[in-house]
Amino acid sequence: MSERSATEIVPDSEHRGLVACLPQRWRDYAQLARFDRPIGWWLLFWPCAWGVWLAGAGPQVALVAWLLLGSIAMRGAGCVYNDIVDADLDRQVARTASRPVASGRVSRRGAWLWLLVLCLVGLAVLLQLRHLAQAVALGSLALVAAYPFMKRITWWPQAWLGLVFTWGLLVGWTELRADNWDAVVALYLGAVFWVIGYDTIYALQDREDDALVGIRSSALRLGGWVKGGVALFYGLAMACWALAFWLYRSDWVALLTLLPAAGHLLWQVATLDPDDAANPLERFRSNRLFGALFAAACFVVGNA
Repeated sequence: MSERSATEIVPDSEHRGLVACLPQRWRDYAQLARFDRPIGWWLLFWPCAWGVWLAGAGPQVALVAWLLLGSIAMRGAGCVYNDIVDADLDRQVARTASRPVASGRVSRRGAWLWLLVLCLVGLAVLLQLRHLAQAVALGSLALVAAYPFMKRITWWPQAWLGLVFTWGLLVGWTELRADNWDAVVALYLGAVFWVIGYDTIYALQDREDDALVGIRSSALRLGGWVKGGVALFYGLAMACWALAFWLYRSDWVALLTLLPAAGHLLWQVATLDPDDAANPLERFRSNRLFGALFAAACFVVGNA
């Protein structure tokens, strides 16, 4: 266990907002699903919106709202599943030792039941989609199930997370159309590189503890080159997205819509301090704004 003091450890869960008003028992389940940490479902939701809005069918408010609900539920389900699988490892890491399952506040049986409830909400969202989009959504289940084990067998679990966390982009697109796959694949690959970049930033918080307990991550693999690595992944993401926009609409003006999003990623890299306790978490969370900036670009290119 790291010798950092409690005040130096970035909290894994924050007792704020509506979650703080819940009775302790309910709060434990809310924290198990990370309802107190909305950044996760924002990062899962934004690729869904990108796929919908680049498809060029207008705002699609109802569809986007359903996908937002699905993102909240399935991100929660993924966290519950991850905590069940990782309970023994979580107890050995300072930032995660207080998680509900690892700390014993929620039993494994209770966690499995809560997982079922969240999956039922996800099923309700799935039934709102047409058959092709349903099939695409179900195609992610094997990737989701394998993710918690990736940190045990590869130094790049962030790459696997990229495949999982951006799958909603394909769902949003196939709900509305089933063409332009070259552009969609480029868009998806860019999203995967984006996730590798921001999750490497996130993993900086746990480098000491991860090294002690044998958890692998891109932050550890990159070592002193982590800032350059993040810059590389973000650069690859922007290159893929520029290609996607060009394949979708061969218009140099369309590429200008990427500038605000590119500027934000450049700011993240330029101001990233891997050795500061709070800085990586702040840069990671700023990707909620990035997601909105890129969503705006997708909407303009898709609907202008």
